[in-house]
Amino acid sequence: MPEKYGPPPKRVRFTFEPVGADQWRTTVDITAPDGSVRHMAVRYRRDGAAAPGEGDLSEADSAAFRSPAPNVLVMGLAKKQMLGSVRVYVVSADGCEMTESAAAVDASGAPFVREFHFKRVP
Repeated sequence: MPEKYGPPPKRVRFTFEPVGADQWRTTVDITAPDGSVRHMAVRYRRDGAAAPGEGDLSEADSAAFRSPAPNVLVMGLAKKQMLGSVRVYVVSADGCEMTESAAAVDASGAPFVREFHFKRVP
């Protein structure tokens, strides 16, 4: 992971919800240490096709999704039609934890993979 990745967020909230016709909507709200919130969302099919993003587009303006297993979601993020990163989300068997692995390149072009672990809160 890049050395200057920044301070960890105060809170991250993921919502994955079916919205009919084999479509899903994922929203991500990231609360920074100063209390500011970045809100991102995308409505998609898990067929690998690109879908436009909504909200904060500073990191990506489109995404594509596949689900190779019931507890795994693979997401490719792009900005201005250039790949930005690939994320893999794995949910634990009890549904209470999720691991995000993200592969990208740093400012010098060197690849890195970082992991975050999330726990479901009531």
